[in-house]
Amino acid sequence: MNTLLLIAITVMIAAGIASAVYYRPKKPRRFESLYTDALNAIVRGDSKTAIKLLREVVKNDTNHIDAYLQMGEILRGEGNPHQAIKIHQSLTVRPNLDDKLKIDIHRSLALDYLSVNNLIKSKQEAEFILKLEKRNTWALEFLLEIAERERDWVSAAKLAKNIQKITQQKNAGKLAQFQVYEGLDKISKDDRAGAKKCFDKALEIDPNYGQTHRRLGDYYADDRDLINAINHWEQFALLEPENAGNIFSKIETALYDLGRYSEVENFYKRMLDKNPGNIDALSHMANVLEEKGERQQALDLVDSAMEKFNTSVHAHLMRLKLSITTVPPHELSQQIDKIIELVSGKEESDSH
Repeated sequence: MNTLLLIAITVMIAAGIASAVYYRPKKPRRFESLYTDALNAIVRGDSKTAIKLLREVVKNDTNHIDAYLQMGEILRGEGNPHQAIKIHQSLTVRPNLDDKLKIDIHRSLALDYLSVNNLIKSKQEAEFILKLEKRNTWALEFLLEIAERERDWVSAAKLAKNIQKITQQKNAGKLAQFQVYEGLDKISKDDRAGAKKCFDKALEIDPNYGQTHRRLGDYYADDRDLINAINHWEQFALLEPENAGNIFSKIETALYDLGRYSEVENFYKRMLDKNPGNIDALSHMANVLEEKGERQQALDLVDSAMEKFNTSVHAHLMRLKLSITTVPPHELSQQIDKIIELVSGKEESDSH
């Protein structure tokens, strides 16, 4: 009897286990799977579906910080930054967050406040990140962007130097640029002595940063120190040939004021030796030759360059100008037609 009872109990237990396994309710879908689906929706650009899935995730798991973060990112991107701020701000009071999550939260808040142009709070959020991780390059670059917006060149220079030190990517030109900007601000405030110190410091940081030479040239010209002005302008022209046309007239005027007429032609020869493709230098050189009465030499100079500059409206206009008194009308008409063709083609290209 005892044996039969034991068998009966064993059968009942087995049946119970089988019943429990067979009839147990299915587990709800895992929230991580929902979160993954939400991320996929974000990638597809389906923000409506993403928000719906994220809300389902946080409804069932209020500790899913990443889901809250993504909800805020979507809302900000859709033009609801204040709602994003509420969501992200609510996360800051959560207990037991590790530093990585705190950084993610305050990064989102920094971007939220930036989107509503609240630079003060935006900076505070980035500075908080640096308290958690002082070498956080995202926060440093973010603060650099704000410093540039606010024209705070002193802070910008410090931040840029720190970033370059951390990333080990030196860019002396960038540091010199901020010194030049600071100098220009001082010029606007009539602090010429302070501006000169900034320009000199920029020159010390990077002697090959062209804008420093340009601004020093302007500075010396204002003081009527034309020799130093010309030297710095020429350095600028050699370092930034693509922008050199901005100071050619200044150099010509300064040389004429000094009575050094012959040096104007020599200057443009140096420019063309350094950069034969400088159409502005070529044009000015042709003008100088024409003013000297050497019209044919000027025309020969332009003609020799037409192979390289055949699609340049500037070059064709220069050739037309020099040809007006030397070629027959039908040739002038052909030149004009070519210019019209080039201009029309450019306008058509710009419209597409």
